[in-house]
Amino acid sequence: MKLYEYQGKRIFAEYGIEVPAGEVATSPEEAGRIASRLGEVVLKAQVLTGGRGKAGGVRFASSPEEAERVAAELFAMELGGERVTELLVEQRLKIRREIYAGVTIDRALGKPVVMVSGEGGVDIEEVAERSPEKIFSRHVDPFVGFYPYMARELASRLSLEREAFIGVAEVLLKLYRIFTEKDAQLVEVNPLAVTDGGVVAADAKVIVDEDALFRQDFGQRSRGMPYVRLEGSIGCVVNGAGLAMATMDTLKHLGGEPANFLDIGGGAGEEVMREALLKVASHPGVRVIFVNILGGITRCDEIARGILAASRSVDVPLVVRFRGTNEEEGVRLLREAGIEVERDMIEAARMAVEMSRRQRDEHSCR
Repeated sequence: MKLYEYQGKRIFAEYGIEVPAGEVATSPEEAGRIASRLGEVVLKAQVLTGGRGKAGGVRFASSPEEAERVAAELFAMELGGERVTELLVEQRLKIRREIYAGVTIDRALGKPVVMVSGEGGVDIEEVAERSPEKIFSRHVDPFVGFYPYMARELASRLSLEREAFIGVAEVLLKLYRIFTEKDAQLVEVNPLAVTDGGVVAADAKVIVDEDALFRQDFGQRSRGMPYVRLEGSIGCVVNGAGLAMATMDTLKHLGGEPANFLDIGGGAGEEVMREALLKVASHPGVRVIFVNILGGITRCDEIARGILAASRSVDVPLVVRFRGTNEEEGVRLLREAGIEVERDMIEAARMAVEMSRRQRDEHSCR
């Protein structure tokens, strides 16, 4: 589960990593008020997709009036299929140098790896491909831990002045603590800014293991629904990872292409279903959404209410298949609203594939 930047920075601050002064805005007027307190600011769209800077999702403003105008433009944007509903408005930093710092899992070795690079501020993947010798790393035995001398050893590879060297080493130690204590899969700062006042986390990227959410509380709006975006045209909303994989396989077998993997989980109710539909519908390539629900602890009538709540905002055809708990009531609710429901999974999948083809053909004829 990815956290928003502002959530990651709140965690950083809890662990003593310095972050820029800033607040979250949900309207242009609020962004202007925040800017009036902070002075020159940077406004960052809070989305869970990458590449927002290149897409225009990070902007600067030198006055409250400009901040309000820029915020209005950002709120009108859609980045990676996700509408911008929140902005992080922060005091603009005077950066002397940008560094990359991160902790993740090396899955080949099954160990955490701490990384630094003097090439901060750009995609670390680009650095790894272009200049891999500029990335310095150290694997950590989780039974031993990450010690200060290890952090200093990595920081020494960056040719920093004394104060910055000490600051970067301290940040690396704190990032590793966050990584282990928050059950993270990735904790990343890019860039870690060297300023006249010290070392500051100008960005924050935190991805948490969803299997550990029962002991973590991040206030995440997406409720930890596993979602993987693909390149097809049939959006999938399914309960249960196994059924989700079977649904995707069935669509492929019938000649269709799934646009995503999404598991709303067992016991999902109306609000989770509504969020899931809105998420899938935001994918620009989706021509039809296939809702495939096998009711156990998940109640089909609750899912139906979620579909109806989202249908006012979703302008994409739906194919719905229900089987299980409160199936009859769920079918009744949807049919009264003019939405047909299938009981057979293969037949419903075939309908979704055919509907996707019709939508494609109609679009190509325009």
